[in-house]
Amino acid sequence: MNDDKHKNRTHPKRHRPGKAPSPGPAANHPEKPGLRARQAAAKILAAVVDRKTPLDGMLDLENGNPAYCQLNDADRALVRAILNTALRHLPRIEAILDTLVGTPLPDGARALHHVLTVAAAQILYLDVPDHSAVDLAVEQAQIDPRNRRFASLTNAVLRRLSREKASHLTATKAVSVIPTWFHERLSAVYGRDHAARIADALLEPSTVDLTVKSDPEGWAARLGGLVLPTGSVRLPVASGAIPALEGFEAGEWWVQDAAASLPAKLFSDLAGKRVADLCAAPGGKTAQLAAAGARVTALDQSGNRLKRLIGNLDRLHLSAETVEANMAEYRPGELFDAVLLDAPCSSTGTIRRHPDVLWTKGPEDIGKLAGLQERLLRHALTLVRPGGELVFSNCSLDPSEGEDMVARVLADNPDWRIAPIDPADWPGLEAAISPRGEFRTTPAMLPATVGHAGGLDGFYAVRLIHAG
Repeated sequence: MNDDKHKNRTHPKRHRPGKAPSPGPAANHPEKPGLRARQAAAKILAAVVDRKTPLDGMLDLENGNPAYCQLNDADRALVRAILNTALRHLPRIEAILDTLVGTPLPDGARALHHVLTVAAAQILYLDVPDHSAVDLAVEQAQIDPRNRRFASLTNAVLRRLSREKASHLTATKAVSVIPTWFHERLSAVYGRDHAARIADALLEPSTVDLTVKSDPEGWAARLGGLVLPTGSVRLPVASGAIPALEGFEAGEWWVQDAAASLPAKLFSDLAGKRVADLCAAPGGKTAQLAAAGARVTALDQSGNRLKRLIGNLDRLHLSAETVEANMAEYRPGELFDAVLLDAPCSSTGTIRRHPDVLWTKGPEDIGKLAGLQERLLRHALTLVRPGGELVFSNCSLDPSEGEDMVARVLADNPDWRIAPIDPADWPGLEAAISPRGEFRTTPAMLPATVGHAGGLDGFYAVRLIHAG
C-alpha cells in the first residue's frame, strides 16, 4: 500500500503489537461457514500478486491449489468470484485500503493485506453480506499468528469500509484498474482515450462466443444469440451451462472468442490442402481448419494438451493428424501448403477473462516473448512450400509482439510479403484493420447490445504470402 501522507488519521497506533487479541478459536470451536473459502482466496491472491503465479493453474481441480481443490462446488465458485473481482478492481481496492488504514502496514504484513483485499472485494463489489465479509476476515486474522495482532485493526477498517463504501467507490472512479506500466504502454500505442476504454472493458462481463460449423444465423436463433461481424455467435448473458445447450453433444459448435476465430479465416480456400497448425492445443483453430476441408497436422509439445485437442475434435466429428514435438525443431517430410502459427505471447489481450495476466506479466515478459515469437516465426516460414501462405497471430495487445516483430522478419525474408486484409470483406470490423492490412482487435471493440455483453479479446493476425 502507498503512503499518501495521511497526517490527520486518528488511528496510527493500531499497528503497534501491544496486547494481542484472543489467540483464536479453541481446537473444539466449530469452524465458521465460508472461512476456508476466504482463506483459499487470500492464499491464491497472494500467489498471483506476490509470486506472479498464473491463476488458471491454481484453479485446476487435478493439480491446483490444495486449499481450493478441497472445497465444495459452491465454495469454489465463491473463491473464483472473489479472485476475479479482486484482480479486476485491485488498484481501486488498494487505493481505498490505503485511505482507511492510514499508516502503511509493516513489510511483514503482506498476508494481512490480502485478507483485507479479499474482504474489501466482497464488501464493495459482490453480493455478500458485509457483516459476513468482516466477521470472516477478523476470524482469519485471529487464527493466523502473523496477523493476530492486527485483528482489531481488521475489524475497524472493514466496518468503516462497510459504512462508507458508496463514497469510496465514487472517489476511486478515476483510478485506472490496470497497472501503471500497462496503462502507459497502451496509451503510447492506442492513445489515452482508447487505452481508457480498454481498461473499462476489464470491468464488463466476459462474453461466451461460439464458432459454428454452419448456419450461424440459425444457431443464433436457437440459442438466443447474436451473430457477430466475425461470423461467431455470441450467447446472451447468463445463458447457462455450456454442455447443456443445444448442439453441444452433437458437435455443431465450440466455444471460441470471436477474435480468436479470425486467424484461421484469413487463409485462401483450404479444401484438400495440407495445413499445419503449430502450437495447436486446445484445438479451436485446428477445428476451424479441418471444418474448412484442410488436411490438418496439429502440432504441440505437450502430450496432455494434444489429448485434450483430440477429445475436442472427437466431439466435433472432425479429425487431424497430431504430432507431439517442439515446434522450433520440427521438420516435416514434406512442406505444407499453409501454416498457422498462433504463437505463445503475453496474453494481454485476454484480460477480460484472465485479469491475473495484468499482475503476473510485466514489460520484461513482453520483450522475452517477442523474441521467442520471432524465432518461431522465422522457423515457421521454412515449413511452407513456395507459393504457400502463413498466418501469424497472438492474443497480445503490444505491437512489439506483432506488427514490429513481423516487419523485422519480413525485412530479412524478401520472398515473403503481407497479403493485406480488405476492410470491405469485414463489415463491422473495419476499425480493426490496420493501414498495412493486418488485424488488430482490442477489448474496447464491438459495443454491447441489449442482452449481450460487448468486447472481444485483443488479437493480432496477419496473412503472409510466399512469392514462390
